[in-house]
Amino acid sequence: MSEVLNANSKNNSNQITSKVTFASLLVALGIIYGDIGTSPLYTFKAIIGTKEISEMLVLGGVSCVFWTLVLQTTVKYVWLTLKADNQGEGGIFSLYSLVRRFGKRLVIPTMIGAAALLADGMITPAISVTSAIEGLERIKGFEHIPVVPIVILVISLVFFVQRFGSHCVGKAFGPIMTIWFLLLMIMGILQIIEAPSVIQSLNPYYAYQLLTYYPNGFWILGAVFLCTTGAEALYSDLGHCGKNNIRITWGFVKLCLVINYLGQAAWLLNDAGAFLNERNPFFEMMPQWFLLAGITIATLAAIVAAQALISGSYTLINEAMNLNFWQRVGVKQPSDTKGQIYIPSVNAILWIGCILIILYFQDSSHMEAAYGLAITLAMITTTILLSYFLLFKLYWNKFLVGIFLTIFLMIEISFFIANVVKFKEGGYITVIAGGLFFFVMYSSYFARKINNSYTKFEDLGKFSKMIVALSNDQDIPKYATHLIYLTKADRREQIEDRIIKSIFDKKPKRADVYWFFHINRTNNPYTLDYEVSELVDDKVIKVVLNIGFKIQPKTELYFEKVIEDLIKNEELNQHLKNNASSKYNPTIDFKFIILQAYLSVDNVFSLNESVVLKSYFFLKQFAQKDQEAFGLDRNNVITEYVPLIYQPAKTFNLQRKK
Repeated sequence: MSEVLNANSKNNSNQITSKVTFASLLVALGIIYGDIGTSPLYTFKAIIGTKEISEMLVLGGVSCVFWTLVLQTTVKYVWLTLKADNQGEGGIFSLYSLVRRFGKRLVIPTMIGAAALLADGMITPAISVTSAIEGLERIKGFEHIPVVPIVILVISLVFFVQRFGSHCVGKAFGPIMTIWFLLLMIMGILQIIEAPSVIQSLNPYYAYQLLTYYPNGFWILGAVFLCTTGAEALYSDLGHCGKNNIRITWGFVKLCLVINYLGQAAWLLNDAGAFLNERNPFFEMMPQWFLLAGITIATLAAIVAAQALISGSYTLINEAMNLNFWQRVGVKQPSDTKGQIYIPSVNAILWIGCILIILYFQDSSHMEAAYGLAITLAMITTTILLSYFLLFKLYWNKFLVGIFLTIFLMIEISFFIANVVKFKEGGYITVIAGGLFFFVMYSSYFARKINNSYTKFEDLGKFSKMIVALSNDQDIPKYATHLIYLTKADRREQIEDRIIKSIFDKKPKRADVYWFFHINRTNNPYTLDYEVSELVDDKVIKVVLNIGFKIQPKTELYFEKVIEDLIKNEELNQHLKNNASSKYNPTIDFKFIILQAYLSVDNVFSLNESVVLKSYFFLKQFAQKDQEAFGLDRNNVITEYVPLIYQPAKTFNLQRKK
C-alpha cells in the first residue's frame, strides 16, 4: 500500500519556473551573478599587481580573462553543467545524488568540493565588500579613511539581517544588479572608444603569448582565475531561477563583464603610467564627480554577492545534513518564501570567518593573493562528477567524455597549480577552513557508515507472536496506544536488535499498535510519499517515508497524517472507535521512542575508526537533538540511551585474591 502525503510535493521542484519572463530574468540577475558580477572590482588589479604595465601583459591578461569566461563559465557551467538538472535543483550535492550509484568513491570528491565552497563563502563577502569600500580612498578628503571598520560594520549587518530573512531586501537585488551591469558596460565603452585597439585582445593568440613568452607568465593564471570564481554559483542556484533564465541572462552579463575588462585594459594602456601602484583600474576609470555614486552601487552589488554566498552556504549545509554529510543543526524558515532557510550556527561560523579574514588581510590586495585556491578544488570535483553524469545519465560516448575530462582537467589543474603559490601568501587560511569543513563531513558520513556496519538487524517475524502476546497482556501496564520507533532498517521484515531489546526491556512496553518508521532519503529533492506494510494485522506496522534531500522532516505530522489516512480508509479497524488516550481526551495517544547511541568504553579500534568515531561523537554534543532534527514534539518522545560496542575489548582473567 502506498499513499502520497502531499499530492504536490513531488512536483514542488516544477514550481521553479522554466518560463522566461522579464520578472524571471530580473530575479536571475539578482540571485545568480553576485560573485562573478563583482569580479571586475579586483581581477585586473590582481593581474597587474606590482608588475610593470606593458601591452603584452594587459592585452594578454584580457585575452586570458575572455577565454576563461568562454571555456570555464560558458561551455562547462552554462552549457554542460546546467544539463545536470535534478528535478529543477543544482549544486554539488544535487549532482552527487544523480551519480552516486555509479561510483562509490565519488563521496570523497563531493566532500572536497562542498568544503571548498563553504570556505569560499567566507572570503568572497570579505573581498567583494572590501574592494568596493576601498574606492572611498579616491574621494578627496577620504584618502586616509579607515576602511576595515567600515567593512566589518557592513559585513556584520549583512549577517545580522539573515535571521529576519532576505525576502524583503531580496526584491531589490534584481534592479541593483541590473544597474551594476549597465554601469560596467557604460564604463567599459567610454574607455574602449578612447582605445578601440584593445578589442584585438579577444584573439587567443594574446593569451598564448602571455603564458609562454612573458616572464613567469603561467603564474598570472592565479589572478586570471578570479574572473570565474562565481561560476559554481550558476549551477548551485539553478533551483532558484531555472536553466533557461540563467542561460539568457548570462549572455547579457558576459557581455557587460567583457566590455568592462576591455575598458580597464584601455585605461591601463592609455592613462595608468608605468606601474599601478596599488590603484584599482575599476575606480580609476570613473570620473571624480561620479565616484561616490559608483562606490555606492559597487558596495550594494558586493552586498548582493555576499548574500548569495551566505544563502548558498545555508542550502549546502541543509543538503549535507539530509545526505548524512553533516551533524544535525537547527534550521529555521524566516519567511514563507520557498526554499529560503536560515541556519544560525552556519551564520555564526561564516560571520566569524569573514571578520577574521578582514582583520588578518586588512585590504583587498592581500585577499586577492589568497583567493581562488580553494574554489579550484570545487571546480575539479564538479568536473569529475559531471563526467559520470555525461557518461551514465546523458549516455555520451566514452571518447567524448574522455575529451571533456582531458580539456577541463587540464584547464582547472593549471589554475590550481598557478594558485598553489598563494598558499604561503594567505591561501592556507581558506585551505585550513576547507580542511575543517571536510573533516566534519568525513567524520559525520563515515562514522554513520561504521555504525551501520556494526548494527545488528533481526527478522521481525520471529518476534511477532511475542509482540502480539505483550500487546494483549493485561498484567503489563499500557505504555501507549501507539508506540513508534524510528528505524534504519529499509527492508520490510527487518528491525534493529536494540529496538527488540527496548520493547522487551525489564519493564516491557505494552502498546496496542507497534509502528516502525523508516525515513528513506531519495535522490530527488522534493519527494514526499510513504508506503505502509502491516506485518501483523492492526498490531505491527512498518512505514517507509520517502523524503527528498531538500526537505526538512516533520515526522510527527507525517505520522498523524498516516494514521488519519488509515482510519479514513478503514484499514486500522481495531482502533476506529477507541483511538484516543482516554474518553476525556480525543487526542491520539502515541509515543515516539528514540534510541540515542553513545560510545561504550568497552571498545578497541583501529586508528582510523578511533579518530572518526570519537570525532563524530564529540561533534554530536554540539549538534541538534534527534527529536528536533526529525520534527518531533519533545512531549511525545522518550529518549533511551544505548551503548554502542563495535569491537569488545579482549577477555580478561580476573581472580579473587585469597
